[in-house]
Amino acid sequence: MHSNQAHRILVVKVGTSTLTDAHGRLDRSFLIDFTSQLAACQNQGWDVILVTSGAIRAGKEVLERRNRTGSHQLVDQNPNHDREQGTDEQTSLPFKQAAAAIGQGRLMSTYTEAFEWRNIDCAQVLLTKDDMLDARRFENARNTLMTLLTLGVVPIINENDTVAVDEIRFGDNDNLAALVATLIGANLLLILSDVEGLYDAASSREIHSEDAGMPIAVVARVDESIYALAGGTASQVGTGGMRTKVEAAKTATEAGIRTVIARGRRPGVVASVVGFEAVGTTFLPQAV
Repeated sequence: MHSNQAHRILVVKVGTSTLTDAHGRLDRSFLIDFTSQLAACQNQGWDVILVTSGAIRAGKEVLERRNRTGSHQLVDQNPNHDREQGTDEQTSLPFKQAAAAIGQGRLMSTYTEAFEWRNIDCAQVLLTKDDMLDARRFENARNTLMTLLTLGVVPIINENDTVAVDEIRFGDNDNLAALVATLIGANLLLILSDVEGLYDAASSREIHSEDAGMPIAVVARVDESIYALAGGTASQVGTGGMRTKVEAAKTATEAGIRTVIARGRRPGVVASVVGFEAVGTTFLPQAV
């Protein structure tokens, strides 16, 4: 149950690299701890929306397991793929869409079970960029999300990979989370990463090196100097890098939403961020 505090809306985005273990498999023990953190926020009066990656990875786990047992081979059904050019069918959009279709249910089942342990219900919401650009779909999505929050349900959002083609894809869940945050007028956007935040040196692109610098505590405004600090992704399993996170922060802060990029595996990271502790990089909201 919610407390008597005024409700505030928290949007949390978690990426595949945070959700997976060292072997690239979904880390269910982490996911259980993570949902416990979100449940604690809800009990403190926050309305929580989760934007999650991981469906494609979960689907690939199923296909890889079937392939190992010999029950099915991962073969390319597209005759137009040029084998001489080394085209990998597992990187094709149709394969990823199929993997997402398989994995979405698996991922939601894991989240549903974890939240049920905390006596919290969750709901799956799949979106595409078209849903945000079309006025009627935009309003329908907003009404659905707000109703779910009123009911005390945690919406779990992902891109609708099975129907989205390049023209209507977000391409990354960082920007999707920022658009969702602006859609429902969130108070806080928390983007969980596999690094501590935005680093203060160009060497932050080599995040595991000793001279990577220190995370910037506060960014007053996103400009070209901030983009220059945002390198590519260091993860082999995610689709977004630091630049997409900075882009998302710019979108959200320009809508007046405080945004934090922090390491998802940091113990108690959600409570630390909502408690205004000095964790990760905070992007200050702009006047609207």
